[in-house]
Amino acid sequence: MIRQLAFDLPATEARTRADFLIAPSNVLALGMLDATATWPQGRLILVGPEGSGKTHLAHVWATQMDAALMPAEALAGADIDRLAGGPVVLDDAERLAGDAAGEAALFHLLNFMGPGRPLLLTARTPARDWGIALPDLFSRLQAAPIATLAAPDDALLSAVLVKLFADRQVAVAANLIPYLVSRMPRQISAARHLVAELDAKALAEGRPITRQLAGEVMDRLSQG
Repeated sequence: MIRQLAFDLPATEARTRADFLIAPSNVLALGMLDATATWPQGRLILVGPEGSGKTHLAHVWATQMDAALMPAEALAGADIDRLAGGPVVLDDAERLAGDAAGEAALFHLLNFMGPGRPLLLTARTPARDWGIALPDLFSRLQAAPIATLAAPDDALLSAVLVKLFADRQVAVAANLIPYLVSRMPRQISAARHLVAELDAKALAEGRPITRQLAGEVMDRLSQG
């Protein structure tokens, strides 16, 4: 292993368009985000499992559109009239289900939004599965188009791992990447956590990041 920097500097999580790795699992969803003007009634729900890149894409779209981005659970306490003055992103929108104030706030927001003020919602599942209690809100969400992200495949996870190591200025043997991919959870967030743990252990013990060290870390993480 060659470490270009010997300092244990915190790695920042980059969520720009340039940092988003395009793969078969996300290319269709990315195309729909790029075609905001075609969204019926200016709405889109971005659906995908945990770690598939929903929040990253939400940040990319928010930057492109100069949109307000907020966690959905904060919506009930927001100034809806002010928020609806431009594009909006609500992350983890399914968390509003069952919260009367949150559902009412989203319904109010939908009344303001349209093609000129688009609304992007992210969620793990389609709106039909959220458990929305407000009938009018449920029908509006059901009518919204869906962009789907699949779980990352081996090629995408491999590319993410390579990039994460490069961001930390750590060089690893090429055969380490498929070893990690074969044993790790199918989540981009898991890749970030794994690389951080490997880097921390290697620094603390003055060891290179080898398959042996990786096996120790992954065994510990699987037990935790």
